[in-house]
Amino acid sequence: MIFKARGLTDRGLRRHHNEDELLVRDDLSLYVVADGMGGHAAGEVAAGLAIKEVERSVETSSGAEDDTWPQGWDPRFSVNANRLVQAILSAHRKVTGAVAGEPELRGMGTTIVAALLDGARGRVSVAHVGDSRAYLCRDRATSLITADHSWVHEQVVAGLLSEDAARTHPLKNVVTRALGGNQEPLVDVEDRALVPGDLLLLCSDGLNTMLSDEEIGEVLARGGDLTRLAYRLVAEANRKGGVDNITVILAQALP
Repeated sequence: MIFKARGLTDRGLRRHHNEDELLVRDDLSLYVVADGMGGHAAGEVAAGLAIKEVERSVETSSGAEDDTWPQGWDPRFSVNANRLVQAILSAHRKVTGAVAGEPELRGMGTTIVAALLDGARGRVSVAHVGDSRAYLCRDRATSLITADHSWVHEQVVAGLLSEDAARTHPLKNVVTRALGGNQEPLVDVEDRALVPGDLLLLCSDGLNTMLSDEEIGEVLARGGDLTRLAYRLVAEANRKGGVDNITVILAQALP
């Protein structure tokens, strides 16, 4: 199984600069979206540091499957899933190290979602911290893979908020996990089997705060060229208000 992918990031209509970063590495089958926080370009710094560190870590661990199972890896998950978790934790340390070295960056952080595809086994490993998301579209039906690490999501799970209310709640941007905080975050990770035709979407919350899961699914179900799909998602989010930066990566499994 092989994959093709496209990525796109947009400032949106309300923000003065873009604090999102993305990575598309087809040679590594690695795709990452980071949504920086902190303002005054510090969020952009955090997202950029995190993306580069995940890329470096995954690239240098490419031979890990041939090594003895490293200490600290979780046997419940695949080699790729463990590589992603360790890469994201390394990115967290990179961001916190930058803050320690430059006090003016204090308060910066970033969310992150990353996917590592395994064509030989027809699988994808997805890991995330924060409220950047991953969706899977199969046979024109779209499902959310990740669960937001956010205050509003916790209220939805507790039955105190509806999904619709959560999307417009004043605290919708408050995350409960991020890279760059005082404590090492818990990284959620999942392995999924893929079939030819599956379409994976990674996005920052600038997409899903403007579009419902159903609306995102409707766009993905149209299929077609990935570049056009990416532009269509961004255009729809901007048409609905574009209040935040919008970043999307689409990766499709081919026969």
